[in-house]
Amino acid sequence: MSRPARRRVAVVGTGAIVSGSHLPALRAHAERVELVAAVDVDQGRLDAFRDLAGAEVAGFTSVDEMLDAVRPDLVLIGTPPSLHREQTVAALKAGAWVLCEKPQTLSLAEYDEIAAAEEASGAYASVVFQHRYGSGAVHARELIASGELGAPRVAHCQTTWHRDAAYYAVPWRGTWASEGGGPTMGHGIHQYDLLLDLLGPWAEIRAMAARLVHDTESEDVSTALVRFENGALATVVNSVLSPDEVSRIRIDCADATVELTHLYGHRNEDWVYTPAPHVAADRAEAWRTPPTDVPSSHTAQLATLLDAYDNGVRPPGSGTDARATLEFAAALYKAAFTGAPVLAGEIGPGDPYYQAMHGDHPHWAPKERA
Repeated sequence: MSRPARRRVAVVGTGAIVSGSHLPALRAHAERVELVAAVDVDQGRLDAFRDLAGAEVAGFTSVDEMLDAVRPDLVLIGTPPSLHREQTVAALKAGAWVLCEKPQTLSLAEYDEIAAAEEASGAYASVVFQHRYGSGAVHARELIASGELGAPRVAHCQTTWHRDAAYYAVPWRGTWASEGGGPTMGHGIHQYDLLLDLLGPWAEIRAMAARLVHDTESEDVSTALVRFENGALATVVNSVLSPDEVSRIRIDCADATVELTHLYGHRNEDWVYTPAPHVAADRAEAWRTPPTDVPSSHTAQLATLLDAYDNGVRPPGSGTDARATLEFAAALYKAAFTGAPVLAGEIGPGDPYYQAMHGDHPHWAPKERA
């Protein structure tokens, strides 16, 4: 069977995430993709990116102009979050598939606009949740899903990072209108997305959030207690106040504990399996991570998206799959701000937390600026 033609790719935004992560991913899959265009409103930044990517990459300062001129197969979006919905919908309407940085939208309402655009166009939009795609994560998911580790019982999900005042001096950071939230939306979302990928659907959330240090509209720390459909209970912590930075997931199953400790990406060596006392040594030996070590990365996720494109099927990290992670964020905020437990599926049209993560809560909603 012959390999499909190389997919023609455009990038929207040419900042650090695109030049540092998306461009290396495209180069790693050069036999399958061709970067044909780049878009940025900053002409100087666009020129610098084209110097890096190659003069054959056409430059544009307008997404619509690029889509009309180039008609790419795939659009990679790495702009500030407030632009994601509009740019994703425009690309879908042009018939292009999309891979967009997180959060894909600022609200469930916006996400459902993307779902409608998918339905109308027949194209698909995925969100960058690269931690799902490392070989260690794939292996752990298979072991848990098969029941090999026994029933999941207790889990911990920790994103304890550190961001200073200079970080929040960037104009689009720290506001609901530009980011959609604080570390719950912009930092911890990678870890709890992986937790959901490993444990399956969540059922109930209770939570707290606070502004303890930073002068932002949104929170700088949040904590949650989560009940999963399979009965497992979990804690989730999202912080930008933690000097000793770490990203960690631990899942205690009936027959083993599986632990992942890393910071911004993982390899096989970052996963540890500890068998319960009753488990035979030869059975535990079979849990070792696979011999092929695929780091979690944009490169790994792009491979799965291209496979889906070649097969004409919905890619992982899109549709109801990605919506579940955004719904988790909305439910965490609602639980934290209202003080009441939130059940999966309860946030829909008519609920203020469907329209915005702050839910127009009087203490948390954006204040009118003079």
